[in-house]
Amino acid sequence: MAAQKQTKVITKRRKFIDVEIPLTRSKIELIANSPKDVENRTIKLDLTRQLKGKSVEVVVKVKLQDNKPVAEPEKMKLMPYFIRRMIRKRISYVEDSFFVPSQESLLKVKPFLITRKKVSKAVRKTLRNKCKNWVEDYVADKKDGEIFNEILSNRMQRPLSLYLKKTYPLSLCEIRILEKVRPLRPEEVPKIKEKPKIKEKEEFIDQLEEIEQERIKKAEQEIKQTQENATKVESSANIESSPSKEDELVQSAKPKKTRKKKTEEEKKE
Repeated sequence: MAAQKQTKVITKRRKFIDVEIPLTRSKIELIANSPKDVENRTIKLDLTRQLKGKSVEVVVKVKLQDNKPVAEPEKMKLMPYFIRRMIRKRISYVEDSFFVPSQESLLKVKPFLITRKKVSKAVRKTLRNKCKNWVEDYVADKKDGEIFNEILSNRMQRPLSLYLKKTYPLSLCEIRILEKVRPLRPEEVPKIKEKPKIKEKEEFIDQLEEIEQERIKKAEQEIKQTQENATKVESSANIESSPSKEDELVQSAKPKKTRKKKTEEEKKE
């Protein structure tokens, strides 16, 4: 009998591959044979600890850049239990969903606003429309990674809440969902408009001016109160020191002292 040939099966040993996440400035290890096997994988990240209690879930997708795997953000979601904690009685909330083009892709944005007290339907509508217009202008000249980074660092929500404060003050201003839908064609990319420099600083200065005006009003009210108190004290003192009508009548009834006329003899002398 002919000896049967034994075939050896060679298996490649898997290894840990480092994947960089520039959004969180960290690295993750994935098990694979080579970096190509890691490409197009999706990873879910919970950033609650990094954001100090703000519950956010981010979905990143692995792509190769110079044969190095890099994870880019695809979707960001604010967890529903975090929103439930923020909702109180006797308030109104505003939701919206719209598509906005950035410099790289078409984004789906869902903002979430909570007012300090209950408001009418007209106020909610104006808040919704103003929020949409502001987000469209803000996102049009930025790339996807920059937008995700600014939302996580709360640099986008602050100027938005200050802008909407003019219509009605908000207790919460957040982007509930931000998601990439598809990459844009070169024809669809919006043109970059020239904006006035230091826009955020101007808004901050406006807020400081409002605070200073309130302080000035309070100081003026205090000055008026002190002046009124002083006038009241002076009037009461004058009333005590001034003679009464009876005293004036008594003094008028007394005979007045007449000067003696000098006689002619005294003059001669």
